[in-house]
Amino acid sequence: QVQLVESGGGLVQAGGSLTLSCTVSGLTFSSHDMGWYRQVPGQQRELVASIPSGGSPSYADSVKGRFTISRDNAENTVNLQMISVKPEDTGVYYCHARQYALNYWGKGTLVTVTA
Repeated sequence: QVQLVESGGGLVQAGGSLTLSCTVSGLTFSSHDMGWYRQVPGQQRELVASIPSGGSPSYADSVKGRFTISRDNAENTVNLQMISVKPEDTGVYYCHARQYALNYWGKGTLVTVTA
């Protein structure tokens, strides 16, 4: 069975840093596009960073220059390094994997940024 498990969320003050990790099992990780999404209650889940299979990272405008997504295909992990965080970065961050029409989601990890 496919499993995506996020870790690294927590409480951080504005201006600080935090790194999220997602460990993946049950699929051919290197063949999947990976991404991090964020959701706030009452709002849509939005893509904040992605790194496709064999491609370059992309970022939402709101996080460009502050977040870095990376993947380690040997360890089946994708990370999101967050620096200079802002209160508006608060939300539940979800790990996402996609190959063609197949999509998989983690259960999310909460990031709370205090002012």
